[in-house]
Parts: sequence; structure tokens; C-alpha cells
Amino acid sequence: MRSNINGARRAVLKKRDGYDAVMAVKARGVLYPDEQSRYVDLTQHAPSAPLAPYVEHYWCVRWRVEEVYETKVLSHPNVHLTMEPEGAFVYGVTRGLFTRKLESEAHTLGVKFRAGAFRAFSGSPVAELADRRVPAAVCFGPEVDALGRAVQSSSDPDELVALAEAFLLPRVPPHPDPDALRAAELVDLFTTGPSLFRVDEAASAAGLSVRALQRLFAEYVGATPKWVLRRARLHELASRAEHGDHVDWPALALELGYSDQSHLIRDFTAAVGEPPTRYARP
Repeated sequence: MRSNINGARRAVLKKRDGYDAVMAVKARGVLYPDEQSRYVDLTQHAPSAPLAPYVEHYWCVRWRVEEVYETKVLSHPNVHLTMEPEGAFVYGVTRGLFTRKLESEAHTLGVKFRAGAFRAFSGSPVAELADRRVPAAVCFGPEVDALGRAVQSSSDPDELVALAEAFLLPRVPPHPDPDALRAAELVDLFTTGPSLFRVDEAASAAGLSVRALQRLFAEYVGATPKWVLRRARLHELASRAEHGDHVDWPALALELGYSDQSHLIRDFTAAVGEPPTRYARP
């Protein structure tokens, strides 16, 4: 039997020492969120103003389980810096299904960088990090290992966020890269309420050629425009399926740009491992 974490189902917005913290149990992309919220407590914290061009939010995950529990996530087009019990790591964009086995009782602090923003720290095209986990010292130097140890010595989310802020603030450039900001704007355009489904449509909306859009995303985002468009509608599909009852699958397929319901089912099954009708069952 797995243990429950009290308060894991809360969802409130509050201020702590100058930071906005969002307590959320249904982060978009997390699969089987109701089950996960029984064992995992997730908090999300906004960055301070100087870091806002680079950091989308900080996240702190605490868990306590008696048996191994596997989390599954349809990842976003973002790079993460994590301080885990095993050490500090950088995760590039995971283009498949991200899975993580949780054991015993522990916590992790993560930094979700804005799409495009990690190019300032990587020193090379972000596409080189795709589907990889690398020691964070590769990008941030050995000092990040001390940060990782400090994060593991405390369990107070506010203290953990303060540690990450103090580490990152002296390391950000004085001015954001305009191309990184442009990449972030386009990812927002493509993923907020997905309505663009083909790369040529996306390039036209961006005012770029297809090739220029692909180069921009390889350099700054770490995933292709085609992947970003597909992942956005998979996120939307999973979100709709989580409501379970009375999903009009043919209508949803049309709304999300699939050729038919069969196409929708194949796409979802390939990404998640089961068809949406089964995923939607309570």
C-alpha cells in the first residue's frame, strides 16, 4: 500500500516572501493526475522579476510511497534543471514519454526554463540536449553540485526557491537574447489553445520560412516545430480525456486537426501507450 501525502489535492494561489506559489496537482502533461496526487505533492513558484525572462517557474515535488511508484509525463518544449536525491541534472526536451520511478520519501526541486531561454546557459544549440539527462555541472560548473546538496538538506519550498534564485541571478545575461524571446513567443503561440497543426501553417503565422522556423527551434527550443505542434494537441487531448464522460471523439478529432477519429487514437496510443478511451475511464 502506498502512503498518502496530506494536502496534495489543494490548489491555491498565495504569496511567500515575494514569490507567488501555485499549489497544483493537475499540471498539464502529467498523466493520471488524480492517482499521482494521492502520493505526490507538487508546488509551483514564480521567479523574481529579473529571472522572469529565463525561468517559467520553479517546481518542488515531495513524495512518500511504500512501493515504487512510476510517474508519467508528456513533457513540454522546455529544459529543466533539477536537484534530485541522486544529484543535480539538466534535462533536455524529452520527445517521448517521460517516466520516473519514485521510491521511499524524498523531494526534488526543479527549474523549468522558458522555451528558448536555456540557450544562454548551454553554450550550444539546445537540440543537442534533446532526450538527454546530463550532469548539471556540464552547463553550470561544479558550484551547482553544492546547490544540489543544499536543496536536499531542506524541505521548505520557499527556502529551496530562494537557494535557486541566489544561484541563478548572477549567472543570467544582462539582457535576454532577442531570438530566445522570439522562440518563446512562438512556442506560446503554437501551444496555447492549439489551432495550428501543420508546420507550413506555423511558419506562415510566425512570418518565417519553414526552414528558418526549424533553424530557430533547433538552436533555442530543442525540438522541431512539428514536435511542438503535435505535443500541444496531445496535451489538449489528454486534458479532455481526463474528464472521462461524454467525450465526442469524432468531434474532438476534427477540432484538433486529425483526419479522423482513428488518426487521433493512433497518435494518442503511440505517445501514451493506451488508447484515449481507456485512458479516460475512471
